[in-house]
Amino acid sequence: MTTPKLSADLSRLLKAGQVIPAHPLALDHNRKFDEQRQRALTRYYLDAGAGGMAVAVHTTQFEIRQPEVGLFQPVLALAAEEINNFTAKTGKPIIKIGGIIGNTNQAVNEAKLLRDLGYDAGLLSVAALKSATNKELLVHCRAVGQIIPLIGFYLQPAVGGRRLDVDFWREFARIESVVAIKAAPFNRYLTIDVLRGVAESGRADEVALYTGNDDNIIPDLITPCEFNTADGPVNVQFTGGLLGHWAMWTYQVAEILKQVKTGNLSVTELLTLGIKITDCNAAFFDAAHDFAGCIVGVHEVLRRQGLLLNNFTLNPADTLSEAQAREIDRVYAAYPELNDDTFIAENINRWLK
Repeated sequence: MTTPKLSADLSRLLKAGQVIPAHPLALDHNRKFDEQRQRALTRYYLDAGAGGMAVAVHTTQFEIRQPEVGLFQPVLALAAEEINNFTAKTGKPIIKIGGIIGNTNQAVNEAKLLRDLGYDAGLLSVAALKSATNKELLVHCRAVGQIIPLIGFYLQPAVGGRRLDVDFWREFARIESVVAIKAAPFNRYLTIDVLRGVAESGRADEVALYTGNDDNIIPDLITPCEFNTADGPVNVQFTGGLLGHWAMWTYQVAEILKQVKTGNLSVTELLTLGIKITDCNAAFFDAAHDFAGCIVGVHEVLRRQGLLLNNFTLNPADTLSEAQAREIDRVYAAYPELNDDTFIAENINRWLK
């Protein structure tokens, strides 16, 4: 069987490091799919400078797959349509990434749908396989990797992920269809497991590393990592981000990533900026309450900017607490240079058409 691969252009794009927002789900006041606002969000990310889009992932809400919700295919198809339209108009390639979850049968079927809808890669979460051994996990991953290029996903345990050790990541990176890994354990030790696993895999030059650590974005992006392996020293580094945090203030995010890559700012300036961003993330993701409001906080920021009608999720129990609202107020006032409200105000009517 032929190994699924990215095109040469998309492979170069992915390795170079891109802004890849984890796409939220727009709902109307009846908690029904708001297609107009969903399209507006996608158009916003594309115009803001995103180089890829991750859809049907944690930020989109895994519940879209439930039969009574029935939004998995419609949400994926809408995003693909908007991205394809954008590429046709601008000539700019955009990496289409779709989330894949569940047991092997579900994951394979989701990978097939992504492939049929024209997605370039699948972001594979193994969180559902809580008790599986490394060997069993790798059998699962190889089965999905026969369908579509894979991006590994280390989802933080606080929001449903499971522990994955360095041995898993070393062998995962050796799967030929693996093109990238998103490390999002929100933990330095576990992040190093991913980095060392890739360094020891022999495929460090082929597997792009993306930070998903919304609490440590800038340090991840500016830190070169060297590991002594059986083949000698190997250097690895995060080159881009696939982040829920980057679903907000995305225009400024793209400018910040440019600053990181050009080296115009000193390490001290970047680390100072990184603390500001992490402070914002603590508010947006509700870190003070164990991330209970991590999705509704994203929605609240987008609501304040006019992109969403409300901060609703599919679960009526998800509400913005007064404490989280005050924290969002605080960081909005503290770091006005990080928001992109003006950019949105200048373009929102066009995106909503």
